[in-house]
Amino acid sequence: MSEPSSEQNFPAVDHPTATATGHQSVDLASLATSLAADPTTDWARVETWSAFIPPQARSLITLVNWQEAPYQQWAFQHMRELMPSHLIEAAADPSPLLAGSVDINGVAVEGSKWNTVGETLAGTDTDGFLILRGDRVISEQYFGSMNSRTRHLVMSVTKSIVSCVAATLVAEGRLDPAAPVERYVPELANTGYAGARVRDVLDMRTGVKFSEAYLDPDAEVRIMERSMGWAPRKEDDPLGMYPYILTIKSEGRHNDVFTYRSIDTDTLGWICERAADQRMADMISARIWQPIGAQNDAEITADPLGVAIHDGGLSCTLRDMARFGRLLRDRGRVGDHQVISASWIDDAYDRPDDVRDAFARSDNEPYLTGGWYRNKFWFIPGDNGPILLCLGIHGQMIFVDRAHNLVGVKQSSWPTPQDPAKLAGTISAFKAIGRHLSAS
Repeated sequence: MSEPSSEQNFPAVDHPTATATGHQSVDLASLATSLAADPTTDWARVETWSAFIPPQARSLITLVNWQEAPYQQWAFQHMRELMPSHLIEAAADPSPLLAGSVDINGVAVEGSKWNTVGETLAGTDTDGFLILRGDRVISEQYFGSMNSRTRHLVMSVTKSIVSCVAATLVAEGRLDPAAPVERYVPELANTGYAGARVRDVLDMRTGVKFSEAYLDPDAEVRIMERSMGWAPRKEDDPLGMYPYILTIKSEGRHNDVFTYRSIDTDTLGWICERAADQRMADMISARIWQPIGAQNDAEITADPLGVAIHDGGLSCTLRDMARFGRLLRDRGRVGDHQVISASWIDDAYDRPDDVRDAFARSDNEPYLTGGWYRNKFWFIPGDNGPILLCLGIHGQMIFVDRAHNLVGVKQSSWPTPQDPAKLAGTISAFKAIGRHLSAS
């Protein structure tokens, strides 16, 4: 990766080989001779090699540490400098967002450890925050190095975008949610996905063996990350996302309890690419990003084989994230254009009873009580109907409250992947804003 300059708000971590005056304290010629004699090139030696970078630079952010504090805030805003990325082209004629301004930081928040919206933003590692009511931006705030042009990693919000790509393929008759996954990717017949339907991967109700325990270095989610290039690959790890999927085993029945498995969305992405004979970045651009009137290009990280990371690799600006949320709020419509079928959204809101039951029996019920998961969207009860959520680890969120005509988006840099208090506090803040605006 290219090393950023000190003008890019690089995390203030002193370089281990720099003196107080900023000059190198090692003999670089001797170090170079020593390293040249040792063929080791693994990531464990990266800090030693980093002695060669300019003295004004800070410690390297690499594939080893980019998801860890304090590095994650910079990394989430510079993904294209860490790993290969595909461009997702924006619209030639962006959809306008009307200007407006309402001071919502003093709005009281109930049932949270933070008493106001402002306290919530300060306490939940916020990088960007925006409230859209109708077509009007009534609050837009950036923190640290973020600005309106910054592309920020949205993690698993990407899943909801891939869902909308799938929706367009269903509408064209290219994809059938009731079909077995092997119809589109025959190679899956020899994996734990054998016998699963497209519907099962859409709703994360497959029976494959996959742990999403982010803090366990041996969990399948971490093996997957190493295979797809989000972390240094180990000798026995598959090279690439799709080769990793082919190693997946079964541990239960399909169409049973909801279990959050990122690998299901990567499998859905593979199915979509086969159904359309097109790569995901180009489908997102043509089918979603340009039709919603996105103002800025987005990007999505790619694995060593050039495959997009469907489960969480997309980075975009805060405003374009809000435009996507508006699409969901308005039943798939932008102006006079139906981008995705209203039935795709309606089916998620008006879920079958077994979808709610599958969620109630899951580990997520205590945190999102009364909720469900359908078509890669989360739902929770609201004051006057369900609230749709798109969620990503480290605090990425789209909050869609149709009853209050409101879309809220938040991009964050939580130090840990999951934080129940910050999740609950953020949801409570969005709910409080909706109530406040409706009452004013």
